Amino acid sequence: MTPKNANNTDKTTILTFGTFDHFHPGHEYYLAEAYKKAPDPKQLIVIIARDQTVQKVKGFKPTDSEKIRQKNVANNSFVTTAILGDLDDPYAILSQIKPDLICLGYDQSAFITDLPQKLQELNLNPQIIRIPPHHPEKYKSSIIKKNTNN
Repeated sequence: MTPKNANNTDKTTILTFGTFDHFHPGHEYYLAEAYKKAPDPKQLIVIIARDQTVQKVKGFKPTDSEKIRQKNVANNSFVTTAILGDLDDPYAILSQIKPDLICLGYDQSAFITDLPQKLQELNLNPQIIRIPPHHPEKYKSSIIKKNTNN
């Protein structure tokens, strides 16, 4: 699926990735900060990790289904498009979106090691920045999940 406005040369394209389980103020902060990193006009495209990918990478399924997580992210006012990741190739979407800027979470590690190489193979050179945490002692999905189960 090609995101709406993808490849729109009139806009700066910001790309983020994540699970976004238990959508919370930390996620809202992350998306707002990512959005602020580029000049207007811009678009923020968010890739939501598929349930199977989360299971494979983290060793457990997310509490919220991929469709619920996608809907929660899409409802954020900064997000232009929220799409589900590719199960076979997490980097496939890069050639369609051609991001100008990739924003990563402060603790994001899945698929990040190979990202520079994949970008080079696709002849893409976006700026890559890390977004600092927003009260990680309070707003982290694993903490919220633990507190919900108690």
